Amino acid sequence: MVRGAISILTAASALLLGACVARDPAVSSVNAVPAGNWKIERQVDRITGAPLSSAFLTTRNVSNSTVVFPQPAMLQLLCFKSQPTVRIAFPFKIGSVHNTELGYRFDDKPGHQAVGRFLANYTSVIIDDKAEVAQFVGELATSNTLYVRIRSLTAGRSTAEFRLDGAPAAIGAAYAGCPVQSAQPAKPAAKKHASAN
Repeated sequence: MVRGAISILTAASALLLGACVARDPAVSSVNAVPAGNWKIERQVDRITGAPLSSAFLTTRNVSNSTVVFPQPAMLQLLCFKSQPTVRIAFPFKIGSVHNTELGYRFDDKPGHQAVGRFLANYTSVIIDDKAEVAQFVGELATSNTLYVRIRSLTAGRSTAEFRLDGAPAAIGAAYAGCPVQSAQPAKPAAKKHASAN
């Protein structure tokens, strides 16, 4: 009986001590700073000493053709492996690699079919092609709303609409370590002048 009581007290103490331990900021967004509708995360990677910055935005304006009560979706801007990346995440399956397409539209501007990469969990898609990210971020900076539509042969249709207040600050913070380069047209080759003899 005494051993049982000691075991219970030991387990209870361990639970209480575990509750007192703070989560590592690298895996928690508790310290995120608001910027309009965005949350900006700024931590330092304890391995490399480099900044781990990102900005994210959530919306409850989400629909799916097979999920009756869809939960919020997230738009995230981040540097991943020193490359600017856009991540759109849903809490349910949105498709798979070979049978899904991603489209988006800012405000009343022309829409785009994006080259997105669907992750193995089938709930997230990323845009990491440099030209695609530059186009996305260029329009994001001057827009009020973003409408995302995903069509899949296996997971139906999913949509999300985001209010973008604070986007310029979010872009600046998220991509401070990997600036987005706009696609530059190739410069024409300089003409060589024949020297006079």
